[in-house]
Amino acid sequence: MAQVERNSTELPLSKVRVLEIGHVLAAPFACSLLGDFGAQVIKVEQPGVGDGLRGMSPKYQGQSLWWTVNGRNKKSITVDMRRREGQGVIKDLAKISDVVVENFRPGTVAEWNLAYEDLKEVNPGIIMLSISGYGQTGPDRHKAGFGMTCQARSGLTYITGYPDRPPLNPPISLADYITGIFGALSIMFALYYRDTIGGGQGQYIDLAVYEGLFRLQEYQPALWDKMGILQERTGNDFPGTAPLGIWKSRDDHWVSITCSTDPVFRRLSQAMGRPELATDPRFVSQSARAENREEINRIVEEWTKEHTLKEVVDILDDAGVPAGPVQNMADIFQDPLFWERENIIEVQDPDIGPVKMPNVIGKFSLTPGRVRSTAPRLGEHNDEVFRHLLGYSEEKIAALRAAGVI
Repeated sequence: MAQVERNSTELPLSKVRVLEIGHVLAAPFACSLLGDFGAQVIKVEQPGVGDGLRGMSPKYQGQSLWWTVNGRNKKSITVDMRRREGQGVIKDLAKISDVVVENFRPGTVAEWNLAYEDLKEVNPGIIMLSISGYGQTGPDRHKAGFGMTCQARSGLTYITGYPDRPPLNPPISLADYITGIFGALSIMFALYYRDTIGGGQGQYIDLAVYEGLFRLQEYQPALWDKMGILQERTGNDFPGTAPLGIWKSRDDHWVSITCSTDPVFRRLSQAMGRPELATDPRFVSQSARAENREEINRIVEEWTKEHTLKEVVDILDDAGVPAGPVQNMADIFQDPLFWERENIIEVQDPDIGPVKMPNVIGKFSLTPGRVRSTAPRLGEHNDEVFRHLLGYSEEKIAALRAAGVI
């Protein structure tokens, strides 16, 4: 059995119970973030099947590493929510929970009699977050929507990549993770309202996967609205800032350099041994450098090619210019920053042994979060939840199990 700490009263969300009836990524990630800070997350999975993430590669000794990390700090129970008896179990859990999170296609939970209006009847204080590709309302509410397609719809994919090449999606499920972050944040807003000025009243949260990435589009909507200008793909170039980019060093490594203000550019000019650049009319201001960014970027590129990666970073560090190596995971595991900041932790898994994974983000001085367990086995906490939390009798549990409901 996975080790689950029962005493987490020092964690800020230790008195919050979250019922996760979502699957795969966006909704479960929102719950993972809450679980990192002590929320009791009860993950509901289909009996005999489990979350789809359990079967996704990469795998180690037959176990999905993706699931091992993203399912952390959760209890797993199995309930067939398509069955009337299973819906009753979910409603019993909703009575004693603070939050319900789901990410099925709009209308699905309503077909199961588990919509917000159904759950509010048994618990007026319940907060329910529904995540879907394109929202619960609007012309595309019934469409299937996974992260990559939603990212394309958001406008982010169009501006990502090089101008002479096709648009690019990132090599991680960015849309789902951003949605999970906005989802966890939304839940915290709703909890705060309920428990402070809301008189204990819960509420419903409708979050679409494309929306989080659209919110990150910065000034792009205003640029199109006011000036009729479309941002195009620019690779590592950034139209409003120069010099900025990723360049090769003499020893064939990549280094990222950002120079977004005039004082930083003056320091960069000195560090490169080219102080005259700071007074050159082409580069004297940020707007001037933006207009002549190809030339100033070329000058910086020539300079980096004359030095090793370490030399570039050391010189610019000493000068107060933001610069750093472009690192892969092997580099990160050798980087003292990640170890001294405790960004990587090792958690014991009962099946595959110790697993290194990202630590909780946000270092709280009084109530720091903690990874208390890796992902649970399917239905690992059935007895704990059904018998001890819900108080079901042995006979009822046996009947539900015999009927395939749990």
